[in-house]
Amino acid sequence: MNLFKYRIKTLLKYKDLIKELVSRDLKLKYRRSFLGYVWSVLNPLLIMIVLTLVFSQMFRRDIVNFPVYYLTGRTMYDFLKGSTTSAMKSVTGNAALLRKVYVPKYIFTLAKVTSAMVDMVFSLGAMVIVMVATRAPFHWTALLFPIVVIQVYIFCCGLGFFLAQLNVFFRDIQHIYAAVLTAWLYLTPIMYPIERLGETLTFIVKGLNPLYYYVAQFRDLIYYGQFPGPRVFWGGWLIAFVMLAIGVWSFQRSKDKFILYI
Repeated sequence: MNLFKYRIKTLLKYKDLIKELVSRDLKLKYRRSFLGYVWSVLNPLLIMIVLTLVFSQMFRRDIVNFPVYYLTGRTMYDFLKGSTTSAMKSVTGNAALLRKVYVPKYIFTLAKVTSAMVDMVFSLGAMVIVMVATRAPFHWTALLFPIVVIQVYIFCCGLGFFLAQLNVFFRDIQHIYAAVLTAWLYLTPIMYPIERLGETLTFIVKGLNPLYYYVAQFRDLIYYGQFPGPRVFWGGWLIAFVMLAIGVWSFQRSKDKFILYI
């Protein structure tokens, strides 16, 4: 309990630094960009248009309003991909600073995931535009979307901590994780209904794919207009905190060795 209180106090002590790091990441991402933050909306919108043209005919009998169906899944995947990929490089990317001054190393990883979450919230504007354009119904359950965002944020923090400490010792993890993300994309029902996978693959995805829980919840709230079922809802929270515990444990265990490898 005392250790937990100490870490909370440390986090509050460096909250201003986290804000500055998040602000820096967002500014650097859109630096010298004519449209700036508008790209947070345009990027998913343009990708959605291309994939709708490609896949809407393929799934026209299975999925009503494919653009909204697709975006509800892609939003979760893009957040996971962007946050964990940048978090993975957060320690090595700040090596020069870590050698000069003492700053809790997890601050940089946490800032990367947080900036990706802010960017994701901006990108929700694309979903609103698509829903208006396709005359999709707006359900009151959509107001509950922060519940899912908090869950996937906790999960990405845990996975980010795990990848960040691993990347310090094994730089090849960047290439391995890129391949994992590609497989993760196609094994998550983002562009297709999960029933298309067949009974065996459906069982595997529902049981072993953490992202499925967050896509399913987000899609229930936005697309179907219903509250997620208890298995998906509580499973999402459980997976998030288990991943956070693994990430924090592995990061804390190896953080004192970072200086020898960065």
